[in-house]
Amino acid sequence: MRKRLFRIGNWALIALFNGLFFLTLFDAVTSPNLILGDNKVTGAGTTMWTTGCLIAAAAILISWQTSWRVKRLMKWLFKTHALATATVLLALTVGWQLVFVLAVHPPIGFDAGAIHQALHDTTSAEIRAYFSLNYNNLPMLLAEVQLAKWFGTTSWLFFDLVTLVLVDLSALLNLICIVLVEPRKLVAGMNIHAVWLLLFPTIIVPYTDAWVLPLVSLYLLGAVVMVKPRLNLGWRALGALLFSVGLVGAYRLKPSAIVAMVALVIVGGLFALRPRRLAWPSVGQTALVLLLAAGLTAGCYAATAQLLKRQTYIQVDQSREIPAIHFISMGVSGDGGYNAKDALKMAELPNKQARVAYSKRVLIQRLKRRGAWGYARFLVAKHRNNTADGTFAWVKEGHFINENPIPKRGGFSGWLRSFVYLYGTRLGDLRFMSQVWWVVWLALIAFAWRDQRTFVQALRLTIIGGFSYLLIFEGGRSRYLIQFLPAFLMLATLVYQESFNWFYRAHRWFTKAP
Repeated sequence: MRKRLFRIGNWALIALFNGLFFLTLFDAVTSPNLILGDNKVTGAGTTMWTTGCLIAAAAILISWQTSWRVKRLMKWLFKTHALATATVLLALTVGWQLVFVLAVHPPIGFDAGAIHQALHDTTSAEIRAYFSLNYNNLPMLLAEVQLAKWFGTTSWLFFDLVTLVLVDLSALLNLICIVLVEPRKLVAGMNIHAVWLLLFPTIIVPYTDAWVLPLVSLYLLGAVVMVKPRLNLGWRALGALLFSVGLVGAYRLKPSAIVAMVALVIVGGLFALRPRRLAWPSVGQTALVLLLAAGLTAGCYAATAQLLKRQTYIQVDQSREIPAIHFISMGVSGDGGYNAKDALKMAELPNKQARVAYSKRVLIQRLKRRGAWGYARFLVAKHRNNTADGTFAWVKEGHFINENPIPKRGGFSGWLRSFVYLYGTRLGDLRFMSQVWWVVWLALIAFAWRDQRTFVQALRLTIIGGFSYLLIFEGGRSRYLIQFLPAFLMLATLVYQESFNWFYRAHRWFTKAP
C-alpha cells in the first residue's frame, strides 16, 4: 500500500510539474523579447550590439566544429581545466557586477523608495500609513536602519552594494548545497550561476525580491545538511540552526518565500512511504535533528515577533495591515497583476474587517463574472504573464528608477544605463539576451523528468508551489519569480545532464528515421 501511494504521489508530482513547466517553456520561447530588430510589441528593439554578439557566437560554434585547434582549446578550457575556467568566469562576473553597481546606482521608487525614505522620515502621515498598510515591509526597513547605523550611510550606492553581496551570497550557498548533493555538478553550477548573475540587473534595486534570496538558499542548505546521514550529529545540528534562521528570516522579509519549506515537508513525507530497510540509529538522529529544527524555528519566530512588536523606530498601526484576501482578489482582476483601484480602496477603508469584507465581495464578483471556462483561460494567460519574461519584468512595471527615463548619452556609465533604463537605446538587447538565457535555463530543466531523486523532487515541488502561488495571488509579471530562483538554479544544475541525454536520444531517433 505504501509503495502504491508513493508511486501515485510521485507520478502526480511529475505530471503536474511537466504540465506547468512545458507551458512556461512554450511561453518563454514565444515571448516578444526574442524579436530581432525593430520590436513593435515591446517598443524596444535590438541593435547592432546583439547582432555582433550573435555573429561572434556563430563564429565560435563554426570554428569549434571545423577547427581542431579550437576544439583542442575548448577541451583544454572546459574539460581539462573546467574548475579553473569556471572559477575565473565566476570571478569576472562578480567583478563586472561591482563595476555595474558603481557606475549605475540610481534612486529607486515604488516600495524600495518608500523604505529608503523612511530612513530619513518617520513622522509623516504618508510614511506611517504606508508601513501600517504594508506591515510586511517593516522587517526590511529595520534591516536597512541597522545597516545604516553600522556603516554610517544611507546612500543608494551603499544599499545597492549590500544587494549585490546578498545576491552573490545566495549563489555561494546554492553552490555549497550542490556540492553536498552531487559534487561533480559544481563546475556546471558555477557556470549556470555566472550567466544568471551577468544578466541580473535587479542588484540595483534594494528590495525584498533580491534580499530574500540568501535566506531561501540558507534554509535549503540547512535542510540538506540536516538530513545527510554521512554527517555527524554536530554538523546536522548546525544544519538545523541554518534552516531555522533562514526560514524565519525569509518569512519575515517575504512570507511567500517559505514555499520551498512546504515542498521539503511534503516530499519528505512522500519519500518516507517508500519501502526500504531502515538504519534505526540514523532514523533516530534524523528525528532528533528535525525536533531541534522545529524548536529553533519556533524560538526564532517568537524572538523576531517580539522584536517587531517592541520596535520604536516608526509608529505603525498593525490593525490597518492589508489582508491576504486583498491580494487574492487583486490576482483575479485585469491581467492578474497590480490593481491601483483595489490598493486605493484598502487605504480608504477604516479597519481590517471592512477590508476583508470588501475584498471577499469583489473576489466573488470577479469569479462569477469570469465563469469556470473564463477563469481557466484567465489562468493560462496569467501564467504567461507570471513566467514568460526572462528579464523578470525589468522596467515592465513602469519607470521605477527615479531619474530621467532617457539616460544621458556619453561615457561608460551612460552606455550601461542605455541597457537598463526604460528609454535606453539598448534595452531591447538586454531583453533579448536575458530571454535567450531564460529559454536555455528552462530547457535544461524541462526534459529531465527521469531524475526523481528526493531533493530534485523537492525543488520541482517548490517551483510548482511558486507557480501556484502566483496564479492565486497578485502576479501578472515575472518579478515575483525572483524569490524562487534558488530552486530554478539548483534544479538546472542537478538535472541538466539528463536533459542533454534526452536531446541526444531524440537526435539519434530523428537521424535514424527514414
